[in-house]
Amino acid sequence: MKYTPRLPERNDNVSPASPIKELAVLAGGLLAAIVGIYLLLGIAVDIIVPRLSPAVEQRLAGPFLRTVSHFDDAAEGTRARVQRLLDRLQTDCAELPFPLQVHVKAGQTINALAFPGGHIVIFQGLLDEVASENELAFVLAHEMGHYIHRDHLRGIGRALVFITVSTLTLGPDSPVANVLGSALNLTEMRFSRAQETRADTFGLDALHCLYGHVGGSTDFFQKIPADQDPGRFGHYFASHPENRRRIDHLEEMTRARGYVSAPPIPFSSSE
Repeated sequence: MKYTPRLPERNDNVSPASPIKELAVLAGGLLAAIVGIYLLLGIAVDIIVPRLSPAVEQRLAGPFLRTVSHFDDAAEGTRARVQRLLDRLQTDCAELPFPLQVHVKAGQTINALAFPGGHIVIFQGLLDEVASENELAFVLAHEMGHYIHRDHLRGIGRALVFITVSTLTLGPDSPVANVLGSALNLTEMRFSRAQETRADTFGLDALHCLYGHVGGSTDFFQKIPADQDPGRFGHYFASHPENRRRIDHLEEMTRARGYVSAPPIPFSSSE
């Protein structure tokens, strides 16, 4: 009788599933776990930030002050004028736990930044664009709104959470971490757009508080260069809402609150 070798019908050492499928399941589970941890820590940031005392925030601002100290390279007279306007807004229209300080950075950048500890950086390019005191007051009040809502601390907290989670789980240079970061970035952009809209509303209210009208509240957005406007669809992938949407929101809030408009006070950064 001739012997014919036969393989067993089942081999416990070989998985019947596709290795590619198993890798995909493993990678998907890992990404899901990381996203879950990130979201939970993000919720923790949102819970903790409103409870931070002003003293703690001042201590957190320490590392940023070295950067801010290099920003006062524009004319002192210009910085002093902007500071006086900011002081009026703080005194009359907002209650903050610490005084805000303006820093003016030379250059053509059209932007303003809110740093921890009450330090607002205004770029000379923005001051060159504004045509009225009211327009500048709205920009300053918008940044004040971020302090009122502690948006700057939330942003820092969420950035630290992502860096920590991705580094500990995937390594600092992992391509998976880069893909995950891009996905999570869209979520954070929506979060940032909500912050910007809320800060715009605060700026509108503060402008009315200071002048009794809201003239100049939308002027700045009408001047933003086209290459800095995310556009009709691009705003879904940008941290700031589309300019037209911001203008529409401010006009809607103006009508809803019964605010009126009036001619703004001229302003020139060269004075």
